[in-house]
Amino acid sequence: MARAAHSRDGRELVFDSWGDPQGHPVFLLHGTPGSHQGPRPRSMVLYQLGIHLIAYDRPGYGGSTRKRGRTVVDAAEDVEDIADELGLDEFSVVGRSGGGPHALACAAKLPKRVQSAAVLVSLAPWDAEGLDWFEGMTESNVREYRNARENQQVLQSTLVQNADAMRDNPMAVLNDLDDEMPEVDRQIVADAGIRRMLHKNFEAAIEKTAYGWIDDALAFSRGWGFDPKEITVPTLLWHGEKDVFSPVEHFNWLARRIKDATVVLQPSAAHFAAVPVLPQVLGWLRDQTEADAAATTTA
Repeated sequence: MARAAHSRDGRELVFDSWGDPQGHPVFLLHGTPGSHQGPRPRSMVLYQLGIHLIAYDRPGYGGSTRKRGRTVVDAAEDVEDIADELGLDEFSVVGRSGGGPHALACAAKLPKRVQSAAVLVSLAPWDAEGLDWFEGMTESNVREYRNARENQQVLQSTLVQNADAMRDNPMAVLNDLDDEMPEVDRQIVADAGIRRMLHKNFEAAIEKTAYGWIDDALAFSRGWGFDPKEITVPTLLWHGEKDVFSPVEHFNWLARRIKDATVVLQPSAAHFAAVPVLPQVLGWLRDQTEADAAATTTA
């Protein structure tokens, strides 16, 4: 059952949790557009993994209050406030797609609380030195992010129209992207179980407004508020080489920037392969945390 925590500035943050309440806590940061209802392993799988999974609606999505002008780094405070509500001193984070930069923010800014982090098919910062940010990116994303930088009125009207279409058909966003998807992505989103999860996710994301989607696009198109090189916690970067929504050079840039990151590049995978791989990634987060705890005890 979803519940709400209050941020330090008084906003409501709607979240839910699944799996083993006594298991290793992991915050799942959803994609764009998305919500706490985003794709996740079944509770039985989470119990088997020993994972207590927590997800929340970023500001402006679902039931969470909008935060005007938010930046990527603001996610760290929101996650910390929910952790405080749950009485969690330490936890891991995983971010998928648009959740990736926000998970990196938590890893960078909460090193005493984040025990391990994983980032799947993430973008790199807009101002990443030496990166041609748009190279290899699908035209719809190029258009959206250019509007975020250069014509915010067009961005807002376009995403409001897209959200209206999604209220009639929550899968409209995927249908619009079908021609741009690699075949490996089409095969994944054709799976009935994954489609049900995505349907629920998109429906919840834009239930009230399109502001979460708009504010994500704006946040990705300005400075993040931190440098990924600040990250010192154990971090896994996972990517599909055929990704056209978050091109592989974004992954390569992050891999060079984050010291000692564990990197996994799947040559035959693309963007939506980050959905079925999540159980393996959760296992890595748990194992990394346990290994570090054992090493600390031994020392």
